[in-house]
Amino acid sequence: MKAEIRKQAQTLGFDACQFTSAEPPPHSEQFQQWLVGGKHGEMQYLHRNSFKRVAPDRVLPGARSIITLATSYSRGSDDQELDHSIGGSRDCRESAGVVARYARFSDYHDIIGERLKELAAYVTQLAGGSRSLWYVDTGPLLERDLAQRAGLGFIGKHTNLISRTLGNWIFISEIITTLELPPDAPERNRCGTCVRCLTACPTAAITAPFELDARRCISYLTIELKGSIPVEFRRAIGNRIYGCDDCLAVCPWNRFAREGSLMKSHRRPELDQVELLELLSLDDTAFKKRFAGSPILRTKRRGLLRNVCVALGNVADESALPALQRMLLEPEPLIQEHAYWAIQEIERRTALTTAAESPS
Repeated sequence: MKAEIRKQAQTLGFDACQFTSAEPPPHSEQFQQWLVGGKHGEMQYLHRNSFKRVAPDRVLPGARSIITLATSYSRGSDDQELDHSIGGSRDCRESAGVVARYARFSDYHDIIGERLKELAAYVTQLAGGSRSLWYVDTGPLLERDLAQRAGLGFIGKHTNLISRTLGNWIFISEIITTLELPPDAPERNRCGTCVRCLTACPTAAITAPFELDARRCISYLTIELKGSIPVEFRRAIGNRIYGCDDCLAVCPWNRFAREGSLMKSHRRPELDQVELLELLSLDDTAFKKRFAGSPILRTKRRGLLRNVCVALGNVADESALPALQRMLLEPEPLIQEHAYWAIQEIERRTALTTAAESPS
């Protein structure tokens, strides 16, 4: 039966399919300690359903097995050309903002969800009377923990899942089912002495191997955080306007990354680089039209323009000042605040440059 499920998963476009039991995840206690330490920031949903995350049978009563799946969003040989982010303290004259690689496609929740729904129905058909639930980064499961126990990959020091055959440019999804299936062997950690991801993190969010303080993470700050970005992290954000890939991009296991078939046709090339000043001109209607079907809609206009202002503050020159000054008239206080910060940063850099260029 596992072979049939794997074959169907491959037919539907998944790049890997592994199986584990519905027993509690191995790192349940560490997860609870992480929450107690407040390292989840404002992601209160993690706290609210934590009792389910540590006990899959609370998600689906009678659960016996979990099918874990990987979908590659690598772009193969193009991967190296996608690193456009600029370190926050560099005095660069750039007009483009950087979007995390996973968001340069149509929303993966919808794309993978359609295929998962089909696969879950297939599993139910194989074993009449069984029940299943499927999730794409949306369910109360410690999915990376379960994926490692299923042998799908191993959790790296950056706390993301790494596949020996796909690298770490992968989406994880799962089907939890009352059907009992023999579990696969777990994967062991294969990071060795490598600490590239820790060194690469612009905000030192990876506080130790396998430990992430989300409150410092640029992905959290630009996506999950709904209010003001703490001033101490703004320069480190550079020209990133939605997420950050730095810890993933340096992983040496990416030499095995390969382009997946499922996501390939859903690329959004216009998101490889986006013009920062153009984004400032978007009203709410234009924002929704511009990013329809994209994960970027999650930030809403106020969140994205907050991020754009920070990016301009880090990389723009005086030519961006008129647009930023217009943002001071915005009815949204969040945008006003970050536009004011950006103006101050540009004026500070301009003054330093002028002083350096002046004759002694």
